[in-house]
Amino acid sequence: MKPPAASPSTAPQRPLGGAAVGIALVLVAILIGAAAQRVTAPPPALAAAAGVVATGRTTTVAVTADGMRFHPDRITVPAGDRLIIEFTNRDRRRHDLVLATGAKTPIVAGGATAQLDVGVIGGAVEGWCSLPGHRQAGMVLTVTTTAATGAAAAADHEHAVPASTGSPSPRLDAMAAPGAGFTAHDAAAPARPSGRLHRLDLRVREVQREVAPGVRQQLWTFNGTTPGPVLRGRVGDTFEITLINDGSIDHGVDFHAGALAPDEPMRPIDPGRRLTYRFTATEAGIWMYHCSTMPMLHHIGNGMYGAVIIDPPDLAAVDREYVLVQSELYPGPGGEPGDLAKMQAEQPDAVVFNGYVAQYAHRPLTARPGDRIRFWVLNAGPNRTSAFHLVGARFDTLYREGQWHLRPSDPGAAQVLDLVPAAGGFVETVLTEPGHYPFVSHVMVDAERGARGAVTVERTLR
Repeated sequence: MKPPAASPSTAPQRPLGGAAVGIALVLVAILIGAAAQRVTAPPPALAAAAGVVATGRTTTVAVTADGMRFHPDRITVPAGDRLIIEFTNRDRRRHDLVLATGAKTPIVAGGATAQLDVGVIGGAVEGWCSLPGHRQAGMVLTVTTTAATGAAAAADHEHAVPASTGSPSPRLDAMAAPGAGFTAHDAAAPARPSGRLHRLDLRVREVQREVAPGVRQQLWTFNGTTPGPVLRGRVGDTFEITLINDGSIDHGVDFHAGALAPDEPMRPIDPGRRLTYRFTATEAGIWMYHCSTMPMLHHIGNGMYGAVIIDPPDLAAVDREYVLVQSELYPGPGGEPGDLAKMQAEQPDAVVFNGYVAQYAHRPLTARPGDRIRFWVLNAGPNRTSAFHLVGARFDTLYREGQWHLRPSDPGAAQVLDLVPAAGGFVETVLTEPGHYPFVSHVMVDAERGARGAVTVERTLR
């Protein structure tokens, strides 16, 4: 392909244009990009990079953003040349380009272009997209020179910005008790609503929340809570969900309870936008919903998940019904969003039920002797398996991923509800004796940081 003519060194910066819309959710990104280089006439005088003599020439390079990658992701420039990058965002998501030298573009909408004057290049320089999670997901770029060797390259690498900045992550003590004023996340399952059409606004909100005693994190949430609100209905019900992005970056939503092409309803939307998602529930179970924006690991790991309960047609009434959503905590430094590097390494600081460390160990769920209790359990992950076990009890009912595995009339009993990430189900038991019944995610890896809580059975509840 014939390269385009280079831009003159005195060309004005191009205005941004185009409207930002969401990118289609894909499982495999096909990375396509093109770039061109050309040496142009000498530019006006510029301060040369340290130790490098300016050549007076300008190299102009076309770089595109597409599929969460820069194309090309490596640029070679003659040492001493001034570098101009013509940056085009071919994605439907917003991106920018930041270099370790401090040069950076504005945030560029999908379909728009910006020009970046990098200055005189004297050695290797790293670049990346600065939007949360994009750098860690692979949006990086390297500038090298035809003469960059040894000390010169090393000197420039000293300017590189690490993936995480700020103060270190706070120490999370999974055994610490919350303060006297702490209120646990309400685990009571919502009643099944009347009618067959259910409407809900889901607002993306960025909130600072305590996730363990003394540990705060910036969470990305649906309606300000992690997990988001529990939705409930019957097979055949229709859900009309309006996603409203009040956050600072793009977000989307995927409802596992629905079955429809993801291209439009699951596309991420920019801040200030809204999108209506409509689906009909055709199968029973407890289904995950979550942000569908890439890197999806970062968005789920930072709090953007919730549950939809679709009752099986023959579901009997019980005395008490609780919803427990298991997830993992990866607090970032200094109250920042969750640490994507820890998520990628599968190194959580804790595994929790309903967003807070061991909250139901300190604020137990309650029941009376003889109550039939149903526990709906969803494993939001994003990485660890779940094995829900109630100490001192057995389950006479087990329903997992849309299938009955055990009913009260069947012989035998179950001891655990095992769930991989994104899977869900429920178990039932009857606790006849007063006492304190701990429940855990019975996974022995890092057991001291595992999800745990308790049910207190009292003769008279306050």
